[in-house]
Amino acid sequence: MEPQSPNLKTTPSLTLGRFHISEDYGFLLPSPLMPLLSCQFLTGYREQRLAHLTLSFITIGYVWQEGETQPKEVLPRNLALPFVEVSRSVGLPPILTHSDLVLANWTARDPGRPLEIRNLDIIFSLPGGESLRGFILVIVLVENAAVPGIKALVQAVNAILQPSPESLLQALQRLRLSIQDIKGVLGQMHDYADPDVFYAVIRIFLSGWKDNPAMPAGLIYEGVSNEPLRYSGGSTAQSTVLQAFDEFLGIHHSEESADFLHKMRDYMPPSHKAFIEEIHSAPSLRDHILSSGNGQLLAAYNQCVEALVALRSYHIAMVTKYLITAAARAKGRRPSQLPGPPWALEERGTGGTVVLRFLKSVRDKTLEAILHQSG
Repeated sequence: MEPQSPNLKTTPSLTLGRFHISEDYGFLLPSPLMPLLSCQFLTGYREQRLAHLTLSFITIGYVWQEGETQPKEVLPRNLALPFVEVSRSVGLPPILTHSDLVLANWTARDPGRPLEIRNLDIIFSLPGGESLRGFILVIVLVENAAVPGIKALVQAVNAILQPSPESLLQALQRLRLSIQDIKGVLGQMHDYADPDVFYAVIRIFLSGWKDNPAMPAGLIYEGVSNEPLRYSGGSTAQSTVLQAFDEFLGIHHSEESADFLHKMRDYMPPSHKAFIEEIHSAPSLRDHILSSGNGQLLAAYNQCVEALVALRSYHIAMVTKYLITAAARAKGRRPSQLPGPPWALEERGTGGTVVLRFLKSVRDKTLEAILHQSG
């Protein structure tokens, strides 16, 4: 027998296991149900927020996959348990919130270029195609337009404490410009989100299971609670921006509106809610301006309030277009590729409010904040 050549490779014996082929099931994946996810390997706040984003999109898609007429009543334990676990870690409810849909759901295609809609994309999507992408990204840009305004709040609070009338005046001017920029950016919604698609397709996926006739009992989170839990859907009221502006400007809303807005703070990241509370506990801007007798400060304050009134009036017009007018069109539309008109939230916002009544009340109370020079 000739000796084996040293260059000849030794071929391992052929086994199914080497190729992930089961002895019992062949090419079938044995027990393919998703294993119970654990949050113990998440490192830090950013990963926890990303996990909440991921699980919230899976949950909202699962619950509303058959539309509002056949929502799921039970969230399976292999989704419910990790979702509730990570929600407790980040201090958010186990549902899709504004902080998921918008604040954590964007990426820049080229980080070196400015934040504009052509340079942005969403991370997770739902039915709605380009209109959903546009809807989310315009709100991302709205949040970005608010950055100078948020910085102005900090500058203004510190200027009151110092005190520095010049710095306070500059901060109020910056806040007014930021509010006006927000209104301008919000106008891009008309270019990037189709009202009919928003109303008939997207809106249901932004809905929750509280104050929603389609799910009056709520949702059972299997393995968490035997009783249904009820959470509001995503809403712009869950954005910290305007609530922080209201607190700073000392705007007081009606009891009903204020109650809803305060409840929406529980849907914000806890640190963002704490920022609003810090602004609330700061010295009163209105009292400071009135006691100072400074006409420039009073005029600059009123310009901020007027800009906020204009923004809220513009928002009302937009909601009318995307909700009320779209609803009327949906009822008269012949069967097409779009689903029929939804009934459960016909006059309500996705957060559960009777939307136009709420928005008009908030706008009108903002207008009442205008200051008048005493004497």
